[in-house]
Amino acid sequence: MNDTASTALITNDIVVFGLIAATLGGIFWLASGPTPFWKKVFAWVPALLLCYFVPALYNTAGLIDGENSALYNPIASRILLPAALVLLTLSVDLKGILRLGPKLLIVFVGGTLGVVLGAVVSFQIMEWLHPAAMAGDTWRGMAALSGSWIGGGANMVAIREIYEVDATLFGQFAVVDVAFASLWLATLLFLANRAAQIDARNGADTRALDEMRERISAYEAANARIPTLTDLMAIVGVGFGVVGLAHAVSSPVADWFGANVALASRFSLDSAFVWVVVTSTAIGLLLSFTRVRELESAGASRLGTVCLYFLIACIGMQMDFMQLANRPELLAIGAIWMAVHVLVIWGVAKLLKAPLFYFGVGSMGNIGAAASAPVVAGAFHPSLAPVGVLLGTFGYATGTVIAYFIGQILRIMAGQ
Repeated sequence: MNDTASTALITNDIVVFGLIAATLGGIFWLASGPTPFWKKVFAWVPALLLCYFVPALYNTAGLIDGENSALYNPIASRILLPAALVLLTLSVDLKGILRLGPKLLIVFVGGTLGVVLGAVVSFQIMEWLHPAAMAGDTWRGMAALSGSWIGGGANMVAIREIYEVDATLFGQFAVVDVAFASLWLATLLFLANRAAQIDARNGADTRALDEMRERISAYEAANARIPTLTDLMAIVGVGFGVVGLAHAVSSPVADWFGANVALASRFSLDSAFVWVVVTSTAIGLLLSFTRVRELESAGASRLGTVCLYFLIACIGMQMDFMQLANRPELLAIGAIWMAVHVLVIWGVAKLLKAPLFYFGVGSMGNIGAAASAPVVAGAFHPSLAPVGVLLGTFGYATGTVIAYFIGQILRIMAGQ
């Protein structure tokens, strides 16, 4: 970072690091509801939104210079992002997901299909209604948003790097993400309190839910533990060890594709970072079939989430906050997109006569991933919260790949 070229009050990245860390700690402490006042505040204002906006306010006010800071690149994007992908995907229990029954998986996949179709439909409708809104790099921001709505924040950031989404455009779509995901989460929590009446009216078969409650409660009782120092060091070793390995192999692989595959640049296969993301996710999935997966009981995904939220704050540092309100048409894109997702997954659930629980957790397993899906699942019954984790982490595992191809479709539709 060039301190002489910056007019920010704080130009030392170590001080900025401390400020961001303290800010995140303060946000999450207040979100825990230490007083009735803060409980009410965070009932309406998601902590995730503040993780984007507070650092953006620092940058807008001239307190820090996020654009020239080294915290995002290379520290956050090249180290913390792949570490988050590893730690969030190693907990995927594919066998456990399959045992939950085909209906839940079909509804979940229907939700993913709804996101894919929603991207295409919203782009086409807005191109008809407001062509200027879809000009330029809007498709790049939509590709990033699809990463979040299929997987989660880590996938959104990964796609942001792959398609080189401008920080301001990314911030604008981050607002769309949080706004509609939070609204839909609130709607599902409202419906969860009326699940019995809705299921009875729809003639849904809820017997499998009782079996899931019993099986999950038994698993939690058998595996929960307080993490030891050895557990924490193992989590750090696995997460950042894989990051090092991913970086070691990514450059040679990218160089080979660039030299031997004609369309490598069009599909970003000559980008070393793409292979860092792919390698980290793939190794995380492979580890989920080994004993390393037991680290999840000691909090592997929690440490991955810490990396993720620091990454989100570093992205917020780069936002041009004053420009976030300049493109209200992006909210129309989000509204159409979300409506298509809801209609598709509702149609699938209706066709299968699936319980409302399947509809809710299947949808939020895509839109909110492992951060919000457990909240919706737990609203139906506390012992079902891990079901949301399973589907959410499965979304993490597939989100980057599917969103990458959505981006390619949108790129073609945009004529680029």
